[in-house]
Amino acid sequence: YKEAALLGIDGSGEWATTWLGHGIDNNIEVLGESFFPHSLGLFYVSVTYFCGFKPFYDEGKTMGLAPLGNPEIYKEEIGKLVRVDKNGKLHFDLSYFNFQNLGSERLSPKFYKKFGNRRKPGEEFTQRHMDIAAAFQEVLEDRALEICDVLYEKTKTDYLVISGGVSLNSVMNGRIVRESKFKDIYVMPAAGDNGTAIGAAYYLYNGIFKKPRNFVHSDPYVGTSYTNKDIEMVLKASKLKYEYVEDISEKASSLLKKGKIIGWFQGKMEIGPRALGNRSILANPNFPDMQDKINSEVKFREAFRPFAPSTILEAKNDYFDLEAEAPFMLKVCNVLKDKQEIISAVTHVDGSARLQTVNRELNPRYYDLIKKLGDKTGVPVILNTSFNIQGEPVVESPTDAIRCFYSTGLDALLIGNYFLTK
Repeated sequence: YKEAALLGIDGSGEWATTWLGHGIDNNIEVLGESFFPHSLGLFYVSVTYFCGFKPFYDEGKTMGLAPLGNPEIYKEEIGKLVRVDKNGKLHFDLSYFNFQNLGSERLSPKFYKKFGNRRKPGEEFTQRHMDIAAAFQEVLEDRALEICDVLYEKTKTDYLVISGGVSLNSVMNGRIVRESKFKDIYVMPAAGDNGTAIGAAYYLYNGIFKKPRNFVHSDPYVGTSYTNKDIEMVLKASKLKYEYVEDISEKASSLLKKGKIIGWFQGKMEIGPRALGNRSILANPNFPDMQDKINSEVKFREAFRPFAPSTILEAKNDYFDLEAEAPFMLKVCNVLKDKQEIISAVTHVDGSARLQTVNRELNPRYYDLIKKLGDKTGVPVILNTSFNIQGEPVVESPTDAIRCFYSTGLDALLIGNYFLTK
């Protein structure tokens, strides 16, 4: 964007926890900040801890759990814990929290007295925990929208750029797209702490040295890549049987049509936490049991965890209620009601999906795969999740991919132009 409102939402930076600004060309104006311990990020970390998940790691699980609860039961009381003033600054009732003391306990005795005991890791989920997760999620969204209203009034610009760890809450982003006064938002795929090095470099280059802007981050595929020669050397060294396939997208689409679950390893690795079609586990979302199957046999994770859809850009309006593009899978939208049963494996319990729109120019091989699956089944939508198991990083190298393939319930591996099956 030439001009945009700027919003950072995080646990904390040095001491700032939210940051409001206005960017025009390569000039940035600070419009306001909130400071530790008044933090929406730590607010959400607290409910992650309350639900028995790992703080600063499992916040995505909390986001996935929230739709199973009823936010209205606890929303009024939880809403009282945080407010946004007319300048967009956060104010918390810290008597309910303990994160400000920098210990491992996130919540105060007052919180437990009012809302009950936390779920211990490994225990069954109660409806109360789901309802509280739902309330925290909705209060987070509401307060973010209030900040967006303040920011819009201060900037009167059409677009918003969001960063910080909280900007990876794609449900919140979806509501900002739908309900704020901004026409669209941009969230860089490595919007958490991993993107700060890039931000620092460009702030120095553009903001301090005043060099003209010369880069647009529209391409998330900036990691390492491996040639077919590189891959074949690893396959030979591993003494594996493999087959060279000229049209690997055609091969993959045929497997997906049959209900196979495949590892897909292509091109440069994505930046950020979302698999965007180069280091992905893929499946056909037309099979109703596919979500349970992948969670139990491949990813080894909780049954409630949803999977995301990828679709070609031209087909998004046929299946999803989203006006904007979503190339980085950071905007949750609704699946159209008449399509929810058709792509049930990527439709969450509340009818939503964390969509990735795929542009042929940006990722031609992945685009062709989705299109060819659509040609075969009539549904150009694919289930896309990261190529790893729970607790491990996304695979980076051919060796990583082979190891993950043979230690999970994956049916086939398509790596470069090579095809392996068990």
